[in-house]
Amino acid sequence: MKNLEHGLNMEMTKYKLGDIAKTGSGGTPKSTVAEYYENGTIPWINSGELNHPFISSTENFITQAGYDNSSAKLFPPQTVLLAMYGATAGKASLLEIEACTNQAVCAIMPDEKVLSPLYLKYKLDTMYNYLVGISTGSARDNLSQEGIRSLELNIHSLAEQKKIAAVLSALDDKIALNKKMNQKLEAMAKRLYDYWFVQFDFPDENGRPYKTSGGPMTHNPTLNREIPVGWEVDVVGNVCETVLGGTPSTENESFWNGNIPWLNSGEVAEFPILNAEKRITEDAVKNSATAYLPAGSVTLSITRHLRPSIMAIDACINQSVAGIKENDILKNGYLYPYLVNEIPRLNTLRGGAQQPHINKDTVDKSPIVIPAQNVLHQYYEKVNPLYKEIIEKAKESQKLTALRDKLLPLLMNDQVEV
Repeated sequence: MKNLEHGLNMEMTKYKLGDIAKTGSGGTPKSTVAEYYENGTIPWINSGELNHPFISSTENFITQAGYDNSSAKLFPPQTVLLAMYGATAGKASLLEIEACTNQAVCAIMPDEKVLSPLYLKYKLDTMYNYLVGISTGSARDNLSQEGIRSLELNIHSLAEQKKIAAVLSALDDKIALNKKMNQKLEAMAKRLYDYWFVQFDFPDENGRPYKTSGGPMTHNPTLNREIPVGWEVDVVGNVCETVLGGTPSTENESFWNGNIPWLNSGEVAEFPILNAEKRITEDAVKNSATAYLPAGSVTLSITRHLRPSIMAIDACINQSVAGIKENDILKNGYLYPYLVNEIPRLNTLRGGAQQPHINKDTVDKSPIVIPAQNVLHQYYEKVNPLYKEIIEKAKESQKLTALRDKLLPLLMNDQVEV
C-alpha cells in the first residue's frame, strides 16, 4: 500500500444510499405461539447478532407457519444488515446466508453494478459513531429506514471498492479463523479435562483408561461419588490463594490513568483476557480494595453472569470479580475447566433479586478434587500447549483487529492506496 499524507485524490462519487440500494425490514412471529418456532428451519436474525461482522449461521429459527403469519421476510446472501435500535444500534453485518430478520434490523440490498455489499458494510463501519449520533427515540436509540436511505455516501469506483474490501475482509477472515481455531482448541482441552478428571479415565501405568480398566476407586462423601484411590478432595480456599477485587475512589484523580490494567466483570467475560479499558496507578493499588493478579491467574465474574477466564496480562480487578492464583500444583489448565464445570452449581447459589451474584466465600468453599501429582504432571504436558496456543492466537487477533481498525478509515478516506 502507498501512504500519502494528504490523500490520493482518487475519484469518488456521492450518492444517497436509497438511490443505489433497496432497503427492507423483518418482523417477529408471536413468541407465545409454539408452532411458529418449534423445529423451525428458516434462519431468523435478531439485531443482537450484528456484533459479528459476517453472519453465516444463527441459533434462531422460525417455522413456515411463523413466517407466513408475521411480517418476517427472507433476504438473500450479500444483504447488508444494519441494527436500527437496541444495544447494537449502528452496527453493520454482511449476511452470508438466506435468512429472515426481526424488525430491529434494516436489510440493505445494494445495486451491485454500483456498490459492493462488502464495501458498504465497511463503509457503514466507519460511520458507526455518526449513526449512533443521529439515532432518535426516547426509550432507546432508533434509526429509521427513511434515515438510512437518506444517508449520503462518498464511494470509490466499483473496482477500487472491491480492492479495499478484499484487504479488510482478509484481515477479518484471519480473525474469524483464529476464533474458530480457539473454540476447537478450548473444546479439545475441555474434553481432555473431563476424560481425565470427571470420568477418571486418565492413562494408568499401562497406558489404559484408569476407571474403565478397573482402577481402584473409593467413595468420597463430600462429592458423594467415587474418586481414584489416593486422590483427595478439599475446598478451593484451602489449596489456592483467592482474592476479591475493588474499585479505587473515582474522586481521586491520582488513582486513575496509570499503567496498571484494571478489569471489570464484563471484561473478564472475554477468554482469554488480553486488555482492560481502564488503568490505575500504584497509589490506587495501595490505597483501595482492588486486588492484583499476575498473568496466568483464573478469574470468575461473580455478579449476574458467572463466567471464568484466564488472564494473559497482569492486572487488577474490581469487586465483581474473584481471582484464583496458580500454584506449584494447581495450574490454570486445571483450574479453568474446573470452574467451567462448576458454573451450573454456582448458578444455583446466587442470591439477590436485582443483581444475582455469589461471593468470594462461595468460591472458597467450592469442593475440588486434588489428583495425584504424577497424573497432573502428565496432564499439563498435554493441555498446557493448547492453552498457550489459544493465548497466542488471541493476541494475534488483537493485533489484526487493531490493524484493520487503523486501515479502515484510511482506506475509505483515500489516505492509503491498495
